[in-house]
Amino acid sequence: MRKLVFFVGGAGSGKTTLAKTLAKEKGVAILDMDTLLRPAAVALMTQAGLDPNDRDSSAYKTLCRDLGYRITMDAALENIANDVDVFVIGPFTKETETPRWIEQELSTIGATLFDVDVKVVFVYLRDAKLHYDRIVQRGSALDQYKLDNWSEFSRSLVRRELKWRLPASSVLYFDNSKGLDGQSLAELERFVYDGSV
Repeated sequence: MRKLVFFVGGAGSGKTTLAKTLAKEKGVAILDMDTLLRPAAVALMTQAGLDPNDRDSSAYKTLCRDLGYRITMDAALENIANDVDVFVIGPFTKETETPRWIEQELSTIGATLFDVDVKVVFVYLRDAKLHYDRIVQRGSALDQYKLDNWSEFSRSLVRRELKWRLPASSVLYFDNSKGLDGQSLAELERFVYDGSV
């Protein structure tokens, strides 16, 4: 069965590292919303006279957010329709709060939860300070807004509950506070490929 695996979580949680590490080991396509949207976001923000590195302000969300998720999901669904397993990376905050969202997305390619194995890895850290430290450590200009507005931004880092109508065995809350090691990678692999943790 085709696999569509979402790696979601707050900034600095390590969702991209986890997804890329497992994808490389398994030879799976990865679609990172930040990567796919970046050229369009830079153009749109620049045309609007705004900071092209901003990825968090209300202006960015108005101009770019929904476009980024549409681009990412169109690419993911195209691969799934072609029987290619896909790992998708992004926060997906609004989407994971909408119960029928994933079913509606799959229906656009004539698929359902019965013929696509959808799994969600919620990557989280034990506290906001770990997020902050990891964001600082990666040194990306795209994170400056987050750091400059930390008290407001850090509220988005709370661990969320998935509202999609998936069985509990299809959702993994993955504490990445210690970072990726052989044991945690094996746990992730068992969840994605065997359905167990």
